Amino acid sequence: MDGFVDKSQIKKEREKARALKKSQWWKQQIGPGVCYHCGEKFPKEELTMDHLLPISRGGKSTKKNVVPSCHGCNAGKGHLTRAERLLEEE
Repeated sequence: MDGFVDKSQIKKEREKARALKKSQWWKQQIGPGVCYHCGEKFPKEELTMDHLLPISRGGKSTKKNVVPSCHGCNAGKGHLTRAERLLEEE
């Protein structure tokens, strides 16, 4: 769903996300092994970086906009915000 933001901006934010994943801060975030969305516990290797406001919608790869997420929650959320996803589930 790359229609919302310029592709060069998406590429730039994905590069920033890769750098953030290597940081000590991110290691601390995934250390407990808990998915932000479902609250389930996972091995830290199974957690992904989820952007609360998706990059495709103008979200940035910053500490305030990324959370640990299991693959199922991250894939299920897609390009939606958490609030939009919860509304869809109602």
